[in-house]
Amino acid sequence: MPPDPQGAGAPAANAWSPLRHRVFRWLWLAAIASNIGTWMHEVGAGWLMTTLSPSPLLVSLVQAAGAAPMFALALPAGALSDIVDRRRFLIGVQVWMAVVAAALAAATYLGLMTPVLLLVLTAALGAGAALMAPAWAALTPELVPKPELQAAVALSSVGINVARAVGPALAGLIVSTVGPWATFALNAVSFAGVIGVLAGWRRAEVVQTLPSERFFGALRAGWRYARSAPALHAVLARALAFFVFASAGLGLLPLLVRRLPDGGASVYGALLACVGLGAVGGAFVLPRLRERASADRLIAVASALYAGVLVALALLPSVWLLVPVMLASGAAWIAVLSSFQVAAQSVAPPWVRARALAVYMLAFNGAMAAGAATWGVVATQASPTVALLAAAAGLALGIPLTARFRLACAGAEDLSPSLHWPAPLASTEIEHDRGPVLVTVEYTIAPAQAGAFVAAMQAVARMRRRNGAVSWGLFQDTDVPTRWIEFFVDESWVEHLRHHGRVTRSDAVTEARVRALHSGPQRPLIRHHVGPPA
Repeated sequence: MPPDPQGAGAPAANAWSPLRHRVFRWLWLAAIASNIGTWMHEVGAGWLMTTLSPSPLLVSLVQAAGAAPMFALALPAGALSDIVDRRRFLIGVQVWMAVVAAALAAATYLGLMTPVLLLVLTAALGAGAALMAPAWAALTPELVPKPELQAAVALSSVGINVARAVGPALAGLIVSTVGPWATFALNAVSFAGVIGVLAGWRRAEVVQTLPSERFFGALRAGWRYARSAPALHAVLARALAFFVFASAGLGLLPLLVRRLPDGGASVYGALLACVGLGAVGGAFVLPRLRERASADRLIAVASALYAGVLVALALLPSVWLLVPVMLASGAAWIAVLSSFQVAAQSVAPPWVRARALAVYMLAFNGAMAAGAATWGVVATQASPTVALLAAAAGLALGIPLTARFRLACAGAEDLSPSLHWPAPLASTEIEHDRGPVLVTVEYTIAPAQAGAFVAAMQAVARMRRRNGAVSWGLFQDTDVPTRWIEFFVDESWVEHLRHHGRVTRSDAVTEARVRALHSGPQRPLIRHHVGPPA
């Protein structure tokens, strides 16, 4: 049985209460095992490339190859996760990733690996991760009741960083004693747990009154939402400003370890493990910090700390001196990353949440890929030290420059469906695919209120476009200046019906502000017009 989405009759939520739910518990454990395998791959691939080629650019491109597919596939993956059965979709993606990891292991063991083949197979794994990420992020609300959702997200973060602490340390030991091929083989096996749990989960069928969105229509709707959501824009701007520069640390770390007197694969894994341990410790401290500081202030402080980490990586010559630095980097990283993830989840309503998260993931992974490649070029042309110091300077400079992009507080807007729009009237039944649909709203506005009305309608315009309108406009009647006509266009009749269900309670407040300026004896007059039949 799926959990009660409202949590009725459930015990009070605490940090560990989501583990009471069987599917979430087993998926959480399986995901830890899978993430350990992923981090083992990261260490094995990074170290293998330093063996295949000494080029700083090729070494940094290992990280770029894993992250770049997200840039191309994030939006399609977000659209797919909203229109297909997520359980079956995730099983298929996990099988693909297991096959690719096995191919990596075989090619490396047989001595067939080349720098180009390593990058290609790493990109293939990255493609699987890109397809999986939005669907996986959207899965949690199905597994736990609403009161336990925040605790479930926090547990997922802890699990990821436990894997980040364990995986690199294991990988360093395995690479130094057996070889990189063994890390790839274990990564292939690590997908079995997630596949098994998903295969055994009997997901409740979702009853829909309207047909599912088609892929390209869902893609366009997600893109329109992203273009018209200022709160999401703030998250993206802040994320780009951080990750483009912060990517230099992990991207160049293998080279930094190589040049240390006592550096080696085990040292590289141990330093990455310190990053994970620092992130786990930071995750437990974050709730108290969030009670005392806003997300914007927390991100600014963590960004300054990470800039200091990059300086330390550039200048410190000892592994032992780098241990506390990497612990601090993990704490700073999780503070920034979790703040952005919470903000991205908080600004999008349920119908488009996976697609909004996909846009954020696109920005995150695109910034990581572009940043890693850029700093690899700088390190090749100058030196890793110059690249790290330049990245630290850029990160520090970005703190004041992005301060105007303030993140929305979680819960600041009520994104639950308002369902306050009346059903559109039609004298005959209209086919779902018929369109486009033109909706007009007629207002009566006193001349003294015209300026306030036009200003207030800008928020309405963004709202219409976010919820699916392909165009919007506002006109004043030249014959009767108090008459104003708003119009917006939806792609089809079924898209207009979906538009009705997408309007949130926060949107209803926006509409109420405008209608308060309407001075007619009745409510604004709404008319629907549909294009001729095909």
